[in-house]
Amino acid sequence: MDRDTQVGLMGDQSCSIGDAAPFASELAISEGQRKPIQHTALLVEQGRHRFYTLVLPSSLLAASCAVETRNDNPENGFQRLLDARRAKSIARYIDSGFGTVPGAIVLSAQACANLNYDTDKGLVEFEPDPRAFLIIDGQHRVYGFKLAKKSVSTPVIIYDKLSRAQECRLFMDINTKQKPVPNELLLDIRRLSEVETKTDALFHSVFDLFNTRDDSALAGLLSPAEKRKGLLSRVTFNAAMRSIKKAFDGATAEDVYEVFNAYLTGCRHGLGLHGLDANIANPAMFKALALLFINVAERVADRHDAQYTVANFEEVLIPFFRRLKKSDLPRTGIGPAGLYDYYNKALSAGFLIKQWIFA
Repeated sequence: MDRDTQVGLMGDQSCSIGDAAPFASELAISEGQRKPIQHTALLVEQGRHRFYTLVLPSSLLAASCAVETRNDNPENGFQRLLDARRAKSIARYIDSGFGTVPGAIVLSAQACANLNYDTDKGLVEFEPDPRAFLIIDGQHRVYGFKLAKKSVSTPVIIYDKLSRAQECRLFMDINTKQKPVPNELLLDIRRLSEVETKTDALFHSVFDLFNTRDDSALAGLLSPAEKRKGLLSRVTFNAAMRSIKKAFDGATAEDVYEVFNAYLTGCRHGLGLHGLDANIANPAMFKALALLFINVAERVADRHDAQYTVANFEEVLIPFFRRLKKSDLPRTGIGPAGLYDYYNKALSAGFLIKQWIFA
């Protein structure tokens, strides 16, 4: 899960029930439930900071947390500041029965919480209120808890007696010093967790073939687990393949590799005419050439009865690359779609029937 987004940290710290709608559960805060809430907690000291770590029901969190202090209705605060679609996906994940959200929600107790800690008993006590806690980190998760039908035990960290400036600094520290998981790694994790789509599974296998086969046109030019300059990442490769997936409907990974590798080998030879064969790893270039694949493959199919060999692809590609300038490979400031349009016009402009009927 990537980092939660903005938190409202402006305005006064006063609290009241106001017109906030209670959360629909047995743990919800309502006018008839005004007794202090107690939970076992540990007191932790880190540098100059002290905080409490404990486990609370997600329904209780949903009923006692706000993302800002300025809005009279905490529910409106969630709806205005956060991504409802993302929160709904978290709610569905929890309600599925398989969802687990182990990351701690970081909160700052507000004045109306009247937070107290009993050192002898190891108990945190606070007053029930929809604005008892300001969320420093975990806004979308708590919003998801509000939308979920089920309640789950949730790790929580509570800071107490922070000034507004300290809350702001803590928010910035949490959201700038932690690095999100790379998309390339997430693709590997999806495979290991068996949640890949059929299409993603096919592209994953094709990428692995390009990364391991000795005859691969992309040998030494791929980076499976991270984004690296001068190499094609799994994310870029998948994006390029997704644009032409209909051409490989029903094909196996081996079939896709055999045909697409022959095409890319021809492309590298064409780029080599300009001394730029390594430019095939340029993301915009690679995506544009992937888009051009169907146009070139159709010509090969017409000329050679769908015999997709390197030689047959080169028969179409080499004249095409000779018509291009070095500065076209790729053209500076033009994205994949623009490059494809330019290359497709260059490919069509040089196509003559007599080139292959009367040869």
